[in-house]
Amino acid sequence: MPRLLLLALFAFPFSASAIIIRGDIDDSKYRVPASEFPALVDMPGEGHGVLIAPQWVVTAAHAITWQPEILQVTINGIPREVDRLVVHQGYKKPLQALLEQALATWDWTLFRVLLAGSDDIALVRLKQPVTDVAPVSINKSDDEFGQIIKVIGKGATGNGVTGYEFSDPHRTELRRAYNKVTSADGRWLCYVFDAPPDALPLEGGTGSGDSGGPVLVQVKDDWLLAGLTSWSDPQSTNRTPGRYGQVSCNVRLSHYEDWIEGVISAQP
Repeated sequence: MPRLLLLALFAFPFSASAIIIRGDIDDSKYRVPASEFPALVDMPGEGHGVLIAPQWVVTAAHAITWQPEILQVTINGIPREVDRLVVHQGYKKPLQALLEQALATWDWTLFRVLLAGSDDIALVRLKQPVTDVAPVSINKSDDEFGQIIKVIGKGATGNGVTGYEFSDPHRTELRRAYNKVTSADGRWLCYVFDAPPDALPLEGGTGSGDSGGPVLVQVKDDWLLAGLTSWSDPQSTNRTPGRYGQVSCNVRLSHYEDWIEGVISAQP
């Protein structure tokens, strides 16, 4: 895949990326140990997935299809061999020409239309079941609108005032942040990175390298997997990803419940 397209996809949230934080809150308050979310899956180099069954990982399709072949992923610090990859048949990879047009004119309308109509989801089957980490349950309810979500990732980081650069490292320290779902329908659930004083105490968003990572919603005492980090609207950030006002859209797993269960149940 051309590097320019790779940057665009993995910087969407202009991918989504490590966690972007408030400019008035110390970074240490966002950092968390690996024990915060043991089911986080690290793809080679950058990008994430989530363990949802002993032998299955769910991720954003664009977070894994750019790599020639995935032989291993890392869970709980241990490499795990991959058996096979199942990409949703509705996934659409953006064309290089369309990306170049958007970069030349900064009119991302058609690029957004393509992203919005794509099924950016894939499943990874591991050769051996994971026995040292508990899988995360998927939120099957479609009432995400208005709920507080938690996002986790190791991607690029920055703050809402300055944003971040595409050239920044796409794998950093593990961070988590919170936000509020502002729209949820069909394939997507989205949120806006608000500036103070309208922001949550630990409000944030995702950045390049966070793609495929978890979007969690609290149901009683448990945090369930409601979505996966996918893409952000470039025109919401004044040409610099990660700034306040950034709109981030995430794969909405309640929409894909039947597809996920169908793929997993079809395997021997």
